[in-house]
Amino acid sequence: MTAVAPTMQAFFTERLAQRRASAHTVAAYRDCLRLLVGYLHDTTGVAPSALDFDDLDAGRIGAFLDHLEADRHASVATRNARLAAVHSLFRFAALRHPEHAATIGRVLAIPPKRADRSTVCFLTSTETDALLASPDRSRWTGRRDHALILVAVQTGLRVSELTGLRRQDVHLGAGAHVECRGKGRKQRSTPLTAGTVAVLRVWLAERGGGPLDPVFPGPRGAALTRDAVRRLVTRHTAKAVGACASLAAKRVSPHVLRHTAAMRLLESGTDTAVIALWLGHFSGEPALSRTATFRT
Repeated sequence: MTAVAPTMQAFFTERLAQRRASAHTVAAYRDCLRLLVGYLHDTTGVAPSALDFDDLDAGRIGAFLDHLEADRHASVATRNARLAAVHSLFRFAALRHPEHAATIGRVLAIPPKRADRSTVCFLTSTETDALLASPDRSRWTGRRDHALILVAVQTGLRVSELTGLRRQDVHLGAGAHVECRGKGRKQRSTPLTAGTVAVLRVWLAERGGGPLDPVFPGPRGAALTRDAVRRLVTRHTAKAVGACASLAAKRVSPHVLRHTAAMRLLESGTDTAVIALWLGHFSGEPALSRTATFRT
């Protein structure tokens, strides 16, 4: 067996475990390396267990990245995310296998691809109101969806943070707020407005359950999945088009609701540094005004 296989295994069992990487990060890295190993097997005929660092040189890694764009139609953002996973593995490998320092160094020198500045979609107040009015609140699922969308628009929580909320994370007394563990497993508290508190107080009284139960459960009581949240946002947006035609021109997702929260704060005069803290951005992450152009 070559050095690559045990290094990959140790990367997951030691490096990512020590860094307490989230399940989402581990899955993303796993999927990237699975694609890479499959690509190398298809193009070189080398079995995964026989791969050596010479098979993972900068030329082949670059070809793999081009393959993602040309054959799998990956976006530049996805390409760069895959490269970040490869870089993370190779930084770990550099400490364990200095005998391959030259090959590893050339891979680490591969730069991310520049992309055009993205245009970030957000909802206007009229569009937000139409979306919030869309769920049928005569039904249990409609009341749940209304509460979820309201929390998403007001707090800017990521979809994984919404689905991960437990009853014990919601504090509706003085200084009302929700607590969550976000990207990088960082804890933060996000304030709640009086309107959101009122809706959550009614919803949680109906929802019942114990401190560890999810705030937004599915039919069987388990937390909604990320895909379930995306589907419900899409479904209610399609219905809301009847009341607000401008929604038809937008591809509304849970992340758009996060952008909407950010834009509301920006329009109210909140400093971008405060917005970054509100949204749970990593320290040093670029401010909103420097990373994207907003459009209605």
